[in-house]
Amino acid sequence: MSHADTFIPVADDCPATTALPPPAGRAVPSRALLEFELLQGAPCSLDHDALNHEIHCRQRAAVGDAPLARDKFLAKGHPCLRASSLTRRYGWGAHYDTQGKIAIFPMESSAYSALANDNPTRKLKAMRNKRG
Repeated sequence: MSHADTFIPVADDCPATTALPPPAGRAVPSRALLEFELLQGAPCSLDHDALNHEIHCRQRAAVGDAPLARDKFLAKGHPCLRASSLTRRYGWGAHYDTQGKIAIFPMESSAYSALANDNPTRKLKAMRNKRG
């Protein structure tokens, strides 16, 4: 899946008024926490497939299971950041650059506003938390 040069603003019904990191403290880290750590720590270094496979590997390692090989794991589809709790619940916008590499931006930041108002950049709203 490629969302090259695409910005995903927070969901219309996002409960956050400022961006928050997902909570930590679970034995197996949540998908949202792993997305946050990977994307905040190294913006524009991972594309959709690499992000999903790395999360899979880390979650499997946390419970002592062997992760699936990358090709086998990627053979089935995986949701993009439109469905992520980062964009739906925690107030983070996601930007896929022209090469499909991902960075996240807090909803209150000037970078978020610039991306939200950049006309050439395609916008795909994060999925709503509740049905309309």
